[in-house]
Amino acid sequence: MGSFRFLLSRRWILFGIAVVLLTYVAYLLGQWQFHRLDDRRERNAIVERNEGRTVDVGVIMSPGGDVDAEDEWTAVTATGTYDVENTVVVRYRTRDGQPGADVVVPLRLDDGTSVLVDRGWMATENSGDLAGTEPETLPAPPSGEVEVVGYARSDAEGRSTDVTDTQSTRAISSVAIGDALDLDLLGGFVDLAEETPAAAEPLAPPPLPELDEGPHFFYGLQWWFFGALAVFGFFYLMYDEVRGGPARRDRLRAEKRARVEAQEQQQAEIQARIRAEREASRRG
Repeated sequence: MGSFRFLLSRRWILFGIAVVLLTYVAYLLGQWQFHRLDDRRERNAIVERNEGRTVDVGVIMSPGGDVDAEDEWTAVTATGTYDVENTVVVRYRTRDGQPGADVVVPLRLDDGTSVLVDRGWMATENSGDLAGTEPETLPAPPSGEVEVVGYARSDAEGRSTDVTDTQSTRAISSVAIGDALDLDLLGGFVDLAEETPAAAEPLAPPPLPELDEGPHFFYGLQWWFFGALAVFGFFYLMYDEVRGGPARRDRLRAEKRARVEAQEQQQAEIQARIRAEREASRRG
């Protein structure tokens, strides 16, 4: 068995630092996946708890507010008229590999406020294409008074909610849309489930959330396994170096010495041949 002095070499110090960093990153990524699993379970619990509960839209949505996390995916009802001129198209909504867009139309309520209704999805040429999505060319919602049933959703945040001059966005925010179109909107929006009377050309309804736990648990274990594998590999190589290091170094030194001796022998033979040729030349 050899000593552990090799651990103080530059190569092994850098190797150890790399293993520590890799293990730490793998741990953080594993924790991130498990946190996502907790969030998924919490969301599933909320959806299951609110299943079968139906309330008026004004109970959980109000101007200037947002839908509480505990109320998201609650079924809500609202009655009003669609404000077609203020239709907003949500770009980059792909379904089953098909590019498309969601169509969001404000529903004007009796009290003068409006609530955003995501009426559903339509296919487009590509994810960002707005051709054929002008309000007058979109499948028309029912005219006159409409009763809507849908699911309460909270607003998106960030720059993706910016509304363009062509009344399009990448994510739905009642705050951003209200500011852009000068509308008094309830906070949050509604994913349409059904409307009465029904539209002549219905859109594909927004999808309901899947209640499985996703791959997060196994992804978390996978990252932790990578971290453990890095630690195991370090200690295995260290053990291998301690066990076979001296013999390996002796073998390498012997091989180097043999190469040097072979080179010296070859050089001596070349010089002897040159001297012999010169001697033969003088005699001739």
